Amino acid sequence: MLYYLFLFLDELDIPGAGVFQYISFRSAMAVITSLVISMLFGKSIIRYLHKKQIGETIRELGLEGQMTKKGTPTMGGLIILLSIVIPTLLFGDIANIYVILLLVSTLWLGLIGFIDDYIKVFRKNKEGLTGRFKIFGQVGLGIMVALTLYFSDQVKIREHVKISPEQAATTDERVIQRTDGFYEVHDIKSTLTTIPFLKNNEFNYSWLVWFMGKNAEKFAWIAFVLIVIFIITAVSNGANITDGLDGLATGSAAINGGILGIFAYVSGNTIFADYLNIMYIPSIGELVIFASAFIGATAGFLWFNSYPAQVFMGDTGSLAIGGVIAVFAVVVRKELLIPILCGIFLVENLSVVLQVSYYKYTRKKYGQGRRIFKMAPLHHHYQILGYPEPKIVTRFWIIGILLGVITIITLKIR
Repeated sequence: MLYYLFLFLDELDIPGAGVFQYISFRSAMAVITSLVISMLFGKSIIRYLHKKQIGETIRELGLEGQMTKKGTPTMGGLIILLSIVIPTLLFGDIANIYVILLLVSTLWLGLIGFIDDYIKVFRKNKEGLTGRFKIFGQVGLGIMVALTLYFSDQVKIREHVKISPEQAATTDERVIQRTDGFYEVHDIKSTLTTIPFLKNNEFNYSWLVWFMGKNAEKFAWIAFVLIVIFIITAVSNGANITDGLDGLATGSAAINGGILGIFAYVSGNTIFADYLNIMYIPSIGELVIFASAFIGATAGFLWFNSYPAQVFMGDTGSLAIGGVIAVFAVVVRKELLIPILCGIFLVENLSVVLQVSYYKYTRKKYGQGRRIFKMAPLHHHYQILGYPEPKIVTRFWIIGILLGVITIITLKIR
């Protein structure tokens, strides 16, 4: 909103109004504002949650220090949501299709998580929202995001494609005439995305439907939709599972948000994209403002969520931050790097899947279930081994930073 106000003031030649045209300035303002909101208003929200006795219900798992967390205010994810949405609305271009998608994703999954927390806290139902309704919401978001990215005319990449004069006369794309009589299309719609280790680091979703022959490009959207649904569901659930120790999910999300912000900046800057030989995506740089708000929100929330936690984010926050990371990765066309970037969420998720699957398999085969880990998710395994909670969280953060660096490096490994 302030973005448009200052654009108007700049047109009137008001001194200093032009500073709002710079992404770097608006990003700095976004991160400062989100920190202020999360740290100042966060305390008031925590006080209100205490007053209303909106506390965490703890299941007895026999973990050291577990029962001391009983009654700690939950639904603190509301702090994160406010700290993301308000700075983005103030400093971002809210007409940008990518910003709209990220804001909708934040509120969509935040609402699903809020309903889940509401049922747990106020209805005294420990199970919360049934799993199928969560999946339905995640799948719905995945379909909306994928179809928007695939069919919207505002979603394009910059690629030099040579076409004939006849094709140039019928295309709706912006074309530039060449000296040889042919034309070049610069900003085009494409199903290309980034994948590590392959030539040019590019992967086309039409390759997944190669059996369609000449129609592969037309039906690539089917494969794209299915993969986006899987990514959003997996990452949001992974963040939800990871949120079991004070600050673990929050700190991991802040790290991921920082890396994705870097991707948005270099992918939206023609000079950096050309220098790094990576895909240039017009208008994607505006997501740096959203990423800055996301980092500020998670860092500010970590002030209260670090050990010993004064507040938990609940599903209101964990589902939202996981979904935001997934959608962000998809729109900057780095979704196939998620297994590396979100390695913490992935391992936590896999530890549960492997534990449950192996237990069921051995119970069926031997009559008694066996376990791979002492307890799943993985962070509880280390708790039972005797590691202090802060040490587990800090080491997971270090691994998360390492994975983030590796994610960036993969862009140059061919």
